[in-house]
Amino acid sequence: MEDDRRDDWTQGPELSAEQAREAQRRREGDETPQASDEDAETLRERQRLAQQAMLDRWIDGVLVEQRRSRRWKLFFRFLFALLILASLSTTLYGLFVVPGATSAAGPHLGIVQVEGVIDGDARASAERVIEGVQRAWKAPGAEAVVLHIDSPGGSPVQSQRIYDELMRLRVQGDKPIIAVIEDIGASGAYYIASAADEIVAAPASLVGSIGVINAGFGFKEALERLGVERRVFTAGDNKAFLDPFSDISPEQRDFWQRVLATTHRQFIDDVKAGRGDRLADDERLFSGLIWTGEQALDLGLVDELGSLDTLARERLETPRTQDYTPQLDPFERLARRFGRVAAEWVGVPQAASPLRYQIY
Repeated sequence: MEDDRRDDWTQGPELSAEQAREAQRRREGDETPQASDEDAETLRERQRLAQQAMLDRWIDGVLVEQRRSRRWKLFFRFLFALLILASLSTTLYGLFVVPGATSAAGPHLGIVQVEGVIDGDARASAERVIEGVQRAWKAPGAEAVVLHIDSPGGSPVQSQRIYDELMRLRVQGDKPIIAVIEDIGASGAYYIASAADEIVAAPASLVGSIGVINAGFGFKEALERLGVERRVFTAGDNKAFLDPFSDISPEQRDFWQRVLATTHRQFIDDVKAGRGDRLADDERLFSGLIWTGEQALDLGLVDELGSLDTLARERLETPRTQDYTPQLDPFERLARRFGRVAAEWVGVPQAASPLRYQIY
């Protein structure tokens, strides 16, 4: 009897080895296209995700750069606004608050500061000091004009300008002019002080140095050793005699020494005119030596030992001072300093005189 439980799907006829391998190859051939389709789809998805990630990174970079750019723009706008505000504040201060615009109430000493090197573009320029002196001279409450000096000297011309103005006012005799030397009042600074009616210095102040100096270097041999050729074109045999890279002849040296001697004589004559018979008969006074305030008193270079505070207490019942020195525009100072440094870097010669009434 035939078994009814036979299933042709699971219990088919047996296949030979060759038939089995053929059937296996057919099955693999049917499955390969499906697997390849799945691999291609996976690759395309990975590429899409990589492109999306790259786009996200690019967008993030653009946003970061935009934020950074906005921050810098805001910073520079704030800085520009701050500079404008500072400029306006300085202008308003100069117009309405500058010393000398209004005088102190009651009797006082009119102070004019002479600080640092005396030069045309320095704090102690002739223009600035003279303007301060005129303000203090015209102020009705100023009992005296006081030059508060703390300077090693500087330009002969600037010192002479201030000296001449002080002597002009001194002749008028409306109010006394007093020089008070703080730490140092030497060379050109003492030139200025000698025009005052009276000079006050502390016992340890440095006073004097009545002389002229011109200092420099000679680099000619250094250039020769380096193999550098110096090219200077002049019209006039002595036009470049102060060039540090050229030789100086004995005749040129003698000539320049006579220039210094002439300038020194001007210094001596003006100090004698200002101080008169108060100067001691001592040849060392004009040798360029510098003295303490105590020594200077014995030599007649100063009239009294003291300070600005002691002077105010001596001359006023209620010690009071008012500074009449014109304020400096910080932007102008910055521009001048930048111009001077730039000129030095590019080798442009400065207009200032090489001669100095200055201690070294």
